[in-house]
Amino acid sequence: MLHKMLKNQLVLAGVLASLVTGTLALSTKMAAADQFTTADEVRPILEATKGNWVALREYDGQDLLYFTHLLAWRCGLEGVRYSINGGVQQVFDAVPCYEGEAQPNAIKATDALPFLRFDLKSVNTVDVQLTYDDGQAVDVQFDRAGILMN
Repeated sequence: MLHKMLKNQLVLAGVLASLVTGTLALSTKMAAADQFTTADEVRPILEATKGNWVALREYDGQDLLYFTHLLAWRCGLEGVRYSINGGVQQVFDAVPCYEGEAQPNAIKATDALPFLRFDLKSVNTVDVQLTYDDGQAVDVQFDRAGILMN
């Protein structure tokens, strides 16, 4: 839904800019931006949705830490690192973008699961570090209550 809203805003901005300047130069840029495969394209979305980067679920006697949102916007990222309860940073292995396909950010059924398993109620805080493909990094800390799904 957010993707559609942002896409519609980009289209509207392009149409307005074309009317003001009398050109259609932005239309080509917008068509290329539809893929969301660079840091410049995904950073605004990820910044606006920081609270959704990870989610925690208690299921089947375990804590499941989901990275689904980050996987959906992984193109434009060089890497995702995380740590649990202030521990050692780990690399979250995400499948690469499906460059050259209609939806390079797709999460396919054959991809690895979008979550990690931990002992039940053992995850109290999660630190996440994103490194964009332009080298910029951002760190965010989440507490259990803020990411726990009902």
